[in-house]
Amino acid sequence: MIKPVVIKVQNLSKVYKPRGSTIETIALENINLDIEEGDFVALAGPSGSGKTTLLNMMGTLDKPTSGDVLIENIPLSTLGPSGSADLRLRKIGFVFQAYNLISTLSALENAEYVALLQGVPAKRRRHEAFHILKDLGLEQHVDKRPSQLSAGQQQRVAVARAILAQPKIILADEPTANLDSKTGAELIDLMRAMGQNLNVTFVCATHDKMVMDKSRSIVTIHDGKIVSQTRIS
Repeated sequence: MIKPVVIKVQNLSKVYKPRGSTIETIALENINLDIEEGDFVALAGPSGSGKTTLLNMMGTLDKPTSGDVLIENIPLSTLGPSGSADLRLRKIGFVFQAYNLISTLSALENAEYVALLQGVPAKRRRHEAFHILKDLGLEQHVDKRPSQLSAGQQQRVAVARAILAQPKIILADEPTANLDSKTGAELIDLMRAMGQNLNVTFVCATHDKMVMDKSRSIVTIHDGKIVSQTRIS
């Protein structure tokens, strides 16, 4: 069955040129990529290859020098600041390497935070947040603040926050970077399972071979260019 393309990257380039400098750094060069609905994609490559820059372009966190990204056929170049913010709120979830949890909130409050911004009623979002945290093995930790949680537990809260918002896409930047191998593998398995159950598209920037092995597609980036695309399953 052919699935719809949820992310289309067209002739995307990003060049950084510091103000007052004549030196240009090419972060991305003529990237073309289609990502299907429900896929689990690894953007692989060494540090500095451009994978995080590409992830940021998909999430409207940065703007290209040329080319465009389409999310569900919507060109991001046509969106202003408010349109980009609304797209992120309604359609895109983020799992950052640094977790980006709010230190004064509990795990449960952090998990329901984006749903709060979306206007989901309190009773519903709290109920759903609790059950997602329970599915992620955090039932006994819902009242703890981030400083009371391990790195793996904090990352699971970040995943719960992203999933609870019911996005079409979740973008994860080095999701296993601060985790031991066992916790990292468990997290990726949970992300894949939830992606399948909810038909969410995951795109992970990573240089972790385990994440690549568990992905359905691997897009390898080197020096700002796609050098290979592999379909695993």
